[in-house]
Amino acid sequence: MQARARASSGLSAELCLQAERIQALARAQGLDFAEIDFRLLDAQDVNGVAAYGGFPVRYPSWRFGMEFERLEKCRHYGLSRIYELVINTEPVVAYLVRNNSHLEQKLVIAHVCGHADFFKHNSWFSATDRSMLSRIGEHAGLVRAAMEREGQECVETFLDTLLSLETLIDPYLPLRARLGADVQRSAKAPTFDVLGFIAARAPLEDWRRELLEMVRREAYYFQPQRMTKIMNEGWASYWHARLLTAGVLTDAEVVDFADCHSGATADSPGRINPYKLGIELFRRAASRGADLFRLRRAHNDASLIDQLVDAEFVERSRLFLYGANPKTGRAEVVERDPGRVKARLLQDLAWGGLPQIELVAAEEQGERALELVHHHDGRDLDLEAAKATLLCLERLWRGPVTLTTREGGEVRRVQARRGEAEILEA
Repeated sequence: MQARARASSGLSAELCLQAERIQALARAQGLDFAEIDFRLLDAQDVNGVAAYGGFPVRYPSWRFGMEFERLEKCRHYGLSRIYELVINTEPVVAYLVRNNSHLEQKLVIAHVCGHADFFKHNSWFSATDRSMLSRIGEHAGLVRAAMEREGQECVETFLDTLLSLETLIDPYLPLRARLGADVQRSAKAPTFDVLGFIAARAPLEDWRRELLEMVRREAYYFQPQRMTKIMNEGWASYWHARLLTAGVLTDAEVVDFADCHSGATADSPGRINPYKLGIELFRRAASRGADLFRLRRAHNDASLIDQLVDAEFVERSRLFLYGANPKTGRAEVVERDPGRVKARLLQDLAWGGLPQIELVAAEEQGERALELVHHHDGRDLDLEAAKATLLCLERLWRGPVTLTTREGGEVRRVQARRGEAEILEA
């Protein structure tokens, strides 16, 4: 009865029946998920929701506007399109695009069931706030109230500073807390939860601290999606393929389904398609007789790849490293060695694909100062971007901030002090 209860969200009676049927089949196959609230929107409106991270009630920012423009350009020029958007809440909210074909709607409904099961059972999502839809609305209210008191420009400028720092969190912190480990270090140094330390110890006005804590909460909510993008899309793709070929498709739809599915999982030289890599990982595990439900519960992208990818997988999936030919500009294979290919893939996925930055020391007496270290994993930092990040931290901490990293094998130190950033002599 779940889909019928959501008919007011724009689904036709026939599509509601299909949603009921597909969900029942998914549960019979072993998937387990919360109630799904299907909502039908025009493609432009779905892009608008996607630009706000899936939450149309979120506070405004020029960053979200820029993301909307990017998504719209991709849609208009045929570079990419969104078929559905699924939000990790209870109930799960799933936005379907109104002009999807009937076959595409059945495919994305099955795909949504996979996502909903993954959200509920993957360990990296276990600590997320399932009531985030209402929480995001509360956050928007905080921003509006701050704007009324402090002025719109002041608050927008401060929010922009905070959003420049939203990746300075510890992706393992919520899971450690869920497992009962000590998580109080966010208020002390050393810590990878730089935002948590700043929120606890920086000399901020109450409204600024409140907005910082808001941005940090949202950053931790979205972080599991970075850690499991390949797995999440692969799991949903694996199950939409299984469910639709288990009797959902009519004979007349089989060819169109194959065309749609192959398009979503197509290879692109030099780029990882999470749908393609993810579904191949689960198919590989299934061929080995592995417990797929245990795998989807226990792993993130890096750990699953570390367990399943070997020389045979690299060769069969053509999971090679590509580079641009300096003469032709075309993408060409530059590395086929399975060990190096796997190492590079794991490197790119480490820490959710983000630089691993640790706050190692803080001086709070006299001239306040912060000392950060970049745990170099083979990927150099963009030092100009690092300078901009340190300037944002300096504004919050109200004292100099220094970052130590490596570039080309050499030690580099970047410092922000009195509103200016520079690279220091090693």
